[in-house]
Amino acid sequence: MKFKEIKLRALEPEDMELLYDWENNDSYWVISNTVSPFSKYTLKRYLENSHKNIYETGQLRLMIDHIPDKVTIGTIDIFDFDPFHKRAGLGILIANEAYRRKGYASMSLTCLINYCFKTLQLHQLYCNILANNCESMDLFKNQGFVQSGIKKDWIKTSDGYLDEYLFQLID
Repeated sequence: MKFKEIKLRALEPEDMELLYDWENNDSYWVISNTVSPFSKYTLKRYLENSHKNIYETGQLRLMIDHIPDKVTIGTIDIFDFDPFHKRAGLGILIANEAYRRKGYASMSLTCLINYCFKTLQLHQLYCNILANNCESMDLFKNQGFVQSGIKKDWIKTSDGYLDEYLFQLID
């Protein structure tokens, strides 16, 4: 899947080191609701099973490649896939900071939304965004997502609790 300067692609064995670095970067843990590191063994098994389709696993992770620079800059995920109710959650990480705030997250999201609505024929998408993540809120709002809920004091951090907002996009 391509859109402008980015390509979304399936996971490859060569992605192991990037995933290991990103999944074990504790600054991302509050966003991904992670509390402990991942071993290379666990990630290797995850990669070995990444060929299974979304109907088997309920999730799909794609790598975001920046086409002109031939570099992988992040990941975008479909999770909580529910084919009966025709909905799924989305998450995105532009891990390479040099590529943030340049429109690549938006390009990636546009590509994935199109895939979800056209190929998977979903009715709605959602995302959960922490109250202090204004950039993410702007990203999803610019794609047509609407805030539909708030979970008060939902995420515990070292500084206290954060609210988490629920955004939805209904086709």
